[in-house]
Amino acid sequence: MIVGAGFAGYNCARALSRQAKGAAEIVLINPLDYFLYVPLLPEVAAAILEPRRVAVSLTGTLPGVRLVLGHAHDIDLDARRVTYTDPEEREGSLTYDRLVLTVGSVNKLLPIPGVTEHAHGFRGMPEALYLRDHMVRQVELAGATDDPAERAARTTFVVVGAGYTGTEVAAHGVLFTESLARENAGLQDGPRPRWLLVDVADRLLPGLDERLSRTADRVLRRRGVDVRTGTSVKEATSEGVLLDDGEFIASRSLIWCVGVRPDPLVDGLGLPTDKGRLCVDAYLTVPGHPEVFACGDAAAVPDLTRPGEVTPMTAQHAQRQGKVAAHNVAASCGHGSPRAYEHRDLGFMVDLGGVQAAANPLHVPLSGPLAGALTRGYHLMAMPGNRVRVAADWLLDAVLPRQGVHLGLVSPWSVPLDTASPEVARLPRGSGGST
Repeated sequence: MIVGAGFAGYNCARALSRQAKGAAEIVLINPLDYFLYVPLLPEVAAAILEPRRVAVSLTGTLPGVRLVLGHAHDIDLDARRVTYTDPEEREGSLTYDRLVLTVGSVNKLLPIPGVTEHAHGFRGMPEALYLRDHMVRQVELAGATDDPAERAARTTFVVVGAGYTGTEVAAHGVLFTESLARENAGLQDGPRPRWLLVDVADRLLPGLDERLSRTADRVLRRRGVDVRTGTSVKEATSEGVLLDDGEFIASRSLIWCVGVRPDPLVDGLGLPTDKGRLCVDAYLTVPGHPEVFACGDAAAVPDLTRPGEVTPMTAQHAQRQGKVAAHNVAASCGHGSPRAYEHRDLGFMVDLGGVQAAANPLHVPLSGPLAGALTRGYHLMAMPGNRVRVAADWLLDAVLPRQGVHLGLVSPWSVPLDTASPEVARLPRGSGGST
């Protein structure tokens, strides 16, 4: 049984399916019926890609794997039983012989007044769709008002967190809102949409190579993004954001990309953790429970390339850990020998929108259109499906204007920052959905 269908869970299920060839029952529990290719989510928010392009069908691409739609909320390790709640609020439970925990992560929260009430994260499809509608709505409302202060506030967008996600959201967001403003008759005379990227670190992309940071900083500043490093948010209100240097930024848009924390399910297991991540050995096995494996963001996997440390919470590691977990599950059943997880990162790629990107494949620094082409090529190869549709959307975006339409499908209260399920939009009680 595999709990969670993120990068780790999906790749574990696919590898096990290919290895088992029908000789074992493989069950995958996940709240939704798709694998979300998170790296392209900023392009969904910026109206470059349609939502289904980055949602890969689980049943359509995982033959031999039985999908159980549900949110796992309790695991009895002694009884080897997982309890879950399905999309219609019905509770069910399943027993397992081998368990692979790949429940992933949720939005990271900080004790800052007003943030939980007024900020929105960027972890799942509902949040990306909300942000797309929100940007369109704010620009349209700005164009309809005669109040200069309100107009400026509605065209000001604050992104907190200059890591991988926050940098890409700001890079794509500024291009999208500027295209919306150019088409809005009420904004022909300004103001130009204003974007701020705020982080307490001393540079963008603090966890990546400094050359990637310099490239991203140069591109964003050239587009007019106000990059505020060494700065944090002191308070958030419905009218704007107060920074720790005393400046108040009037805004209706606070996008929270500070980072992630392991899924709360891990805390309820009563097992040793490392900064909230479940402790495992180099073979991805939970000590004391040889039948339980864990990997991805929810697991503190020892980094054999850096003794004493654990692997970072990245898709690159999660994808490869999922495959190793599948191999070791099979080994625990007598098929092959267990293998320790060891991987050195092969570099990172940051999509900066348009034809711009910052990349260091095999640690060779690249920027500009070449990096942009390489980044898109990498994403096409890494996606387990929908490649032709993604490429078609990219081609259409290159020759046609974007469709800046506010659909109003996701309301603000449907995507709270403090949620254990960012992949599922919150619905009213009694509507047959998650609450």
